[in-house]
Amino acid sequence: MSIGDKLEAMKDKAVGSAKEAFGKVTDNAEMEAEGKAQRAEGAVREGVAEVKDAASHGADAVKDAVKDAKDAVTD
Repeated sequence: MSIGDKLEAMKDKAVGSAKEAFGKVTDNAEMEAEGKAQRAEGAVREGVAEVKDAASHGADAVKDAVKDAKDAVTD
């Protein structure tokens, strides 16, 4: 996952958790819900970034396999 994606996800999760806790302490249901939503958004961002990484690694593995097969045929 790229550093920017990871930082953005971590920020959303941390800020969301803080808002949620603040909402609970102050009995502000709207703030609590906003925090839960932002925390969930951070978790989704993190998941998307992990999928991007997995896809990138998978593509690299395919490229390597094709190169190895090509090299085996031409040797």
